[in-house]
Amino acid sequence: MTIAAAERSQQSIADATHELLLEAHSVPDPRHQACLDEVVLLNAPVARSIASRYRSKGVDSDDLEQVAYLGLVKAANGYRLDASTAFLSYAVPTIRGELKRYFRDCAWTIRPPRRVQEMQGSIAAAEPELIQRLGHVPTDAETAEALGTDPAEVAEATSVRGCFSTLSLDAPGAVEGGTSLLDTVANAEDGYDLVENVHTLSPAVANLGDRDKRILQLRFCNGFTQEEIGQELGVSQMQVSRLLRGILETLRTELAERPGLTRT
Repeated sequence: MTIAAAERSQQSIADATHELLLEAHSVPDPRHQACLDEVVLLNAPVARSIASRYRSKGVDSDDLEQVAYLGLVKAANGYRLDASTAFLSYAVPTIRGELKRYFRDCAWTIRPPRRVQEMQGSIAAAEPELIQRLGHVPTDAETAEALGTDPAEVAEATSVRGCFSTLSLDAPGAVEGGTSLLDTVANAEDGYDLVENVHTLSPAVANLGDRDKRILQLRFCNGFTQEEIGQELGVSQMQVSRLLRGILETLRTELAERPGLTRT
């Protein structure tokens, strides 16, 4: 599917969602609930996409998707037609808030102070309403004003989002120079896997075009976000996401077709 076709498809879903919400507002149950159920089904891919961004935090993917679906259901039931924001502009932070609440209550590996956990829950609960009212993701100061607290309290609460799983050995170490925590662990053979991976991947990458190689370099070598890559190449973040997905799929296909390649 081309980018233009994908954008038309997204607009079609948005239009259908709006029509269903209008109908749900004007009819009683059971049709009212049936319309909301259709809204959830139409936008389920969005919930799955948001859930996938939390998979590196040590929680089972199926559990994350169930929590994301719950957030989507809450968004469908709580969205106000008189709001100035589109449905997804309300649903996305609602889904994220539900995921954050799940991590706060159920998925801590290292628990911060209870007051910090409670503040993070308050932030997650307040964000959807603030986004609808302000038209953008609230700053720490705006969130603090809404909650009647200090911006420093909000900043502290948002800083503990990495406490849901133990730190990866691939995380950067304290010493400058690109070392990781794994580098501090004795392992005489730790270079062999890297050599094998590079040897396997290099021929596939060599077949890519210059732009695709540049995208891979910016994303995985330079650590650029998709938005930063878009600014570098003069395209939108959505286009970068689709390009990157296509590049990775191409690499997977080529690696899978190489004779004698085995996976452990």
